[in-house]
Amino acid sequence: MIQYVALAAAFALSALVGGVDNAFAQAAFVGTLALAGLGLVLIVGLSGQLSLGHGAMMGLGAYAQAGLVGMGIDGLPALAAAATVGALGGLVASIPGRRLGDLGFAMSTLALALVVEEGLLRLAPLTGGAAGLVVPPLTVAGWRLASPVAQAVASLTLLGAALWLVGRLRNSRLGRAWRAGRDDEVAAAAVGIDVRHARLLAFVCGGALAGLAGGLHAHWLGFLSPEQFGLPLSFELLVLVFVGGVRSLSGALWGSIVIVSLPQAIAMLRQALPGFELGAAGLELVAFGLIVVALVIWRPGGLRPEGR
Repeated sequence: MIQYVALAAAFALSALVGGVDNAFAQAAFVGTLALAGLGLVLIVGLSGQLSLGHGAMMGLGAYAQAGLVGMGIDGLPALAAAATVGALGGLVASIPGRRLGDLGFAMSTLALALVVEEGLLRLAPLTGGAAGLVVPPLTVAGWRLASPVAQAVASLTLLGAALWLVGRLRNSRLGRAWRAGRDDEVAAAAVGIDVRHARLLAFVCGGALAGLAGGLHAHWLGFLSPEQFGLPLSFELLVLVFVGGVRSLSGALWGSIVIVSLPQAIAMLRQALPGFELGAAGLELVAFGLIVVALVIWRPGGLRPEGR
């Protein structure tokens, strides 16, 4: 319940800064980032792996969505395909885990993110390259989701469905295998759990959620370029889940509220202190740093520790 109060407070803050339409637009981005963050909770929090390139899965889903919609395919089938492409990206990202240790595997996900960003840039005939790609509004069964209200409803509805589905997964046999491998890989293997296979499935499921989020993100932005899905996005998603609670499903929502609300709060601060000389970008980095340090000291489990 308390996360919905926080969401309402963030909505009110956005409305004060930029109006009601801006508030609904920010709510749509909260839902989208939380959806991608939920995939990272699966990978990092439940299965105990570290992914430094999760933004690349979002990028694959976004460009798949843009390409399919450009071919005249309806929004929902295109979103399903975007999730599938993200899942395939997660499968590719998980393969080095069979041969590399934890640190080497994390670096391989970082390398994959760089490869995906460069590939999107080089495949200009398909992706538009550095010039970018215009994406029309999402259309579902003839209904055009062009207004911020419709976009917010779509994002939060899909996020709610994903939270329910991942909750079921967490309590399933596969979810128990993820947690067992995370807590003690040797003991899990000793009782017959195929830890590597379970972790591969975590990457596939997490990649699917990121691809779905990327498909929505493409429509909400209306324009795609490869640098949007570079390392900064991957690190932002990683900060998001650690701020919200890396072992909590609702932590993805908490973290996305913080990530989206922080620039709004900074805008209000700059209006209240017009003589403040620190630039908005610098102030945002300082605020992020202070939040992370405060969490490490006083709440190392994040805003929502392990739980629902």
